[in-house]
Amino acid sequence: MVIPSVLFYAFIAVVSIQIIYYLSFLFSFSIKRAETRLKKQIPISVIICAKNEAENLKKNIPLILSQNYSSFEIVLVNDSSYDDTLEIMKAYEAENNAIKLVDVKTNEAFWGNKKYALTLGIKASKHDFLVFTDADCTPNSDRWLTEISSHFSNEKSIVLGYGAYVKKKFSILNKLIRFETVMTALQYFSYAKMGTPYMGVGRNMAYRKELFFNNCGFNNHMSIKSGDDDLFINEVANASNTALSYTKESFTISEPKTSFKTWILQKRRHISTAKFYKKKHQFLLGLFYISNLLFWILGLTLLLVGFSWPWIVFLLSIRFAVQWLCFGFTAKKFEETDLIILMPILELFLITTQLSIFIANLISKPKHWK
Repeated sequence: MVIPSVLFYAFIAVVSIQIIYYLSFLFSFSIKRAETRLKKQIPISVIICAKNEAENLKKNIPLILSQNYSSFEIVLVNDSSYDDTLEIMKAYEAENNAIKLVDVKTNEAFWGNKKYALTLGIKASKHDFLVFTDADCTPNSDRWLTEISSHFSNEKSIVLGYGAYVKKKFSILNKLIRFETVMTALQYFSYAKMGTPYMGVGRNMAYRKELFFNNCGFNNHMSIKSGDDDLFINEVANASNTALSYTKESFTISEPKTSFKTWILQKRRHISTAKFYKKKHQFLLGLFYISNLLFWILGLTLLLVGFSWPWIVFLLSIRFAVQWLCFGFTAKKFEETDLIILMPILELFLITTQLSIFIANLISKPKHWK
């Protein structure tokens, strides 16, 4: 009985860490309402870096051009595409004075990958306020730019937005992708609200050009293939310069991966950047993931051996209740309510997937961004 007793006390500690984490870090954002702000029509440059995105550009450029916004340009950066991306960009540039094209050649892209291409796009932009999205991202409304830009001020030079994914019926992978997206957003919004922002997503975020050049751009992590969004924000964001935008009008919506293989490859690139975060962020995020993993391992083990099962069920119930509360409010805010009832199953899937990705990244490095 010694080993089960040790596992039981370890389980109590893990559940306590989880509950404290959810209530102290995540709950405050999950119940926070989106603020209505004065809509400032400041000049904006929208930066879109694309590699082999011809069809997505044809779909989404018209939707960005039709934004209900008085002064903006679109900087299209062709990152050495080998499909019709460059031709599509040239056609739009010829038809619209608000579009500027930056063509990154193969030899240039070889040096710095996406970060170098983005740097050229930022240098080519004419406005100080920059909004970033991807070629496959659709604005959720014609007020997308209005909502994002309204959070800029003399103090706020970074705006973090939410990048959702299209819902697909009868797809476990789609639900898993959307669940992971909501959980990630819950964390980075919560950390930012508490004054310690650690990341943003390139599908939907904004910052001032001055901030970019004062930080010498991506120089400190140019050799790392991913991280043009999260590593940059991790470097420059702080409690005073970061704002949050999460009204439904400010969302972007992307097409999710349709196979586990391509999604795993994408997540391998994303997860590989976490080890370059600030130490305090590595510790807090690592503590959350490890306690999550141990919660499932210890809980299921103790249930299987039948050790004090009423107490185990009680502890499981408390932790799930707190998690459901935080996740439920957040899922409603992000219009992902169909995920709430499936939360425990999706969490178990996600934790095991993340563990396999972590192990795979130890064995070999993930490849280029496209």
